[in-house]
Amino acid sequence: MYQQIVLLGRLGRDPEMHYTADGTPVTAFSVAVDKYEKEEHKTTWFRVTAWRKLAEVCNDHLAKGRLVLVIGEVSARAYTGKDGTPRVSLEVTARDVRFADTKGKSDGQEGQTSRGDTVPVLGEGIEELPF
Repeated sequence: MYQQIVLLGRLGRDPEMHYTADGTPVTAFSVAVDKYEKEEHKTTWFRVTAWRKLAEVCNDHLAKGRLVLVIGEVSARAYTGKDGTPRVSLEVTARDVRFADTKGKSDGQEGQTSRGDTVPVLGEGIEELPF
């Protein structure tokens, strides 16, 4: 079986990097994906985790508010909130993260895939995205 999710959204906070006991870098960040239907606006939040070289690249180049394209696998985790209500956390393990800021907002950096390949920043040459 195989599953994949593709997200295009903005970081809700700066990434946080730490290391596992064996020294493997791990970076976590949240991505807000907006959906507009008629006059209704809905935001869905995803917790994203990147590992190894991709974790280092994300930690070095991402910041709150940056637009990113994330490709990875999603899982859902149910928990009870502090107020006692049931909640669900959508968690994505990133395989690929691309920086997607529009022209003028990008810092000119090239992106990197999880394999370490250098790729152009998604959105270069695009004047404005429709959201």
